[in-house]
Amino acid sequence: MKKYVIALDAGTTSNRAVVFDKDLNIRGISQQEFQQYYPKPGWVEHDAVEIWQTQLKVLKDVFAENGISRNDVAAIGITNQRETTVIWDRSTGKPISNAIVWQDRRTAEFCEQLKRAGHGNKIREKTGLVIDAYFSGTKIKWILDHVEGARERAERGELAFGTVETWLVWNLTKGKLHITDVSNASRTMLFDINALEWDDELLDLMRIPRNLLPEAVHSSDVYGVVAGDILPGNIPISGMTGDQQASLFGQLCFEKGMVKNTYGTGCFVMMNTGDKPELSSEKLISTIGWKIGSSIQYAAEGSIFIGGALVQWLRDNLGLVDTAPEVETLARQVEDNGGVVVVPAFAGLGAPHWDQFARGTIFGITRATLPAHIARATLEAIALQVKDAIDAMVEASGAEIKHLKVDGGASVNDLLMQIQADLLRSNVVRPQITETTALGAALLAGLAVNFWKDYGDIESRWHIDKTFTPQNSDVNDLLRYWEKAMERTKNWIDN
Repeated sequence: MKKYVIALDAGTTSNRAVVFDKDLNIRGISQQEFQQYYPKPGWVEHDAVEIWQTQLKVLKDVFAENGISRNDVAAIGITNQRETTVIWDRSTGKPISNAIVWQDRRTAEFCEQLKRAGHGNKIREKTGLVIDAYFSGTKIKWILDHVEGARERAERGELAFGTVETWLVWNLTKGKLHITDVSNASRTMLFDINALEWDDELLDLMRIPRNLLPEAVHSSDVYGVVAGDILPGNIPISGMTGDQQASLFGQLCFEKGMVKNTYGTGCFVMMNTGDKPELSSEKLISTIGWKIGSSIQYAAEGSIFIGGALVQWLRDNLGLVDTAPEVETLARQVEDNGGVVVVPAFAGLGAPHWDQFARGTIFGITRATLPAHIARATLEAIALQVKDAIDAMVEASGAEIKHLKVDGGASVNDLLMQIQADLLRSNVVRPQITETTALGAALLAGLAVNFWKDYGDIESRWHIDKTFTPQNSDVNDLLRYWEKAMERTKNWIDN
């Protein structure tokens, strides 16, 4: 009898391996951070080899540290930072450049060219996405244009593209599998989410050879096994999905209209929209949630580029705290923000504003401003961005949000969750397992090998930790100054 499913959670700043038992308990976890590179303002890169090495290390560590046998593991599922782009040599397996991270803005001007040329509606209708440097397609084009010989080699079929899950599966199987799931494919700006295939017209527009791309597969299926010289035991790889889709699944948002937000490096609000994509609002994007067998679920998403990363900035750049949890303690030292408003547009603004040229600002500083005021305004900024995205969803769908399910690292911050409930004027529900991104990947992998029988089997094992109810209804001034600050932040960088 198999005892566990392992999720590989390949995040933006660290890689983790998380072991779940059948009752959804975490039985082991290993994590390692990796280097962030900022070669120019607005550029963000990773070393793809380091991503693979750290992911492999935590996978092996989680076995060794928890006394888990290879024979105990039913399957491995993978979830990943999504739009981050890797291109590598098929014969050597070596990347031809650093990976370009989803936060990177170097292709913003090319995106503006696409908009001016009138391609916005076509791309939106096919992919569900707005034209933005966030997505993978323009990153692929940039690498092919700027790495010597890359385009010619790609046209000859010598190179392979993948987002991080594709890169990890390639390495775990020693190059036997070059695949992505449909949820990750839907984040490239190259994939038709209606036809469920790569779109030749969009590939031509970006000048990207089709043979560079991975095969798009289901989110829950047995794709293959881990190579024996990496991990003995023929452990199946049987689940793949982008991190936010994994979180939606891990929050059990199986039905149309259910909403979750993940407080990670960014914040990602996602609503299950059923078996059809909804394109009713230009402020949001439509994306594939998951595909299991013949069943497909779509989602509306509000992508917020800077969420928990704002707390990291207070810690690492400003030195206001030594650890991230200390932000809550510091913020509780004051009753309000003292007039301070923080707009964390470090990489532009995502949903619902979509301004590539906005930049971060702090408004309202006086001689009376304390570090605690900035800390509190930081938590408010995260919650206010989430409210903006949810307001756009409510407007687009016409549905009222009864409650918001939350997860991710910053969701353990009780003050932030209370601020969120106050702003939304609705309940905020935190599950016992806040590692729902990893859980979603594990569930998809486990369903494929019958570790869990069905949705009902999963739902019976999922439990709430805490529900935050609205307490402070006096938020009008906060909302008014937030809106004022947002307008002054936009279009800061000259186009």
